[in-house]
Amino acid sequence: MMQRQKEEEAIVLDFLLHGYMDDKSPAHMKTPIGQSIGTNGFTLLELVPKKGIFLQPLERVYIGEAKREKIHHINGKLKYERLSSTAKAELEHAIAEIVKLNEKDFVEFFNKAQPLSTRMHIFELLPGVGKKHMMELVEERREADFNSFEDIKKRVKLMPDPEKVLVKRIIKELKGEEKHNLFTSY
Repeated sequence: MMQRQKEEEAIVLDFLLHGYMDDKSPAHMKTPIGQSIGTNGFTLLELVPKKGIFLQPLERVYIGEAKREKIHHINGKLKYERLSSTAKAELEHAIAEIVKLNEKDFVEFFNKAQPLSTRMHIFELLPGVGKKHMMELVEERREADFNSFEDIKKRVKLMPDPEKVLVKRIIKELKGEEKHNLFTSY
């Protein structure tokens, strides 16, 4: 379970120029909406861009406390179900980019993960990782800490791609399909 601080940056998943289709407000009162995911804690957020700003899918935008170039304000968190079909399609790409950019932190997760109980290890919460892979991960890291995703793949035979496993797990957490959240704050 990774500790994350407040979102400073987000990746745009979709830009709805005229807001939501189901918004019954008159056209002149509708505001453009950017659906995004935070790069720090995988928080799904609804952003309102500044006047005249058009956001592009997979564009990174600053959403921190200091002066923002493109974002006027954050409307709040979004539920997965509220994402547009475009946003859902871009979600996997955005998460993969975040995981790749933070490889060191995620490899550290593999180095530090502990058992949840006497019967289950936190590794077993990852898609495609069962008892066999869990035992191999634990054994291999006893020898030496992992230093990259490539190192994990090399040392743990037939292990599913660690990056893809993490992306799948994060998507399941965002969808609300998991009891324990390892990477998101939902």
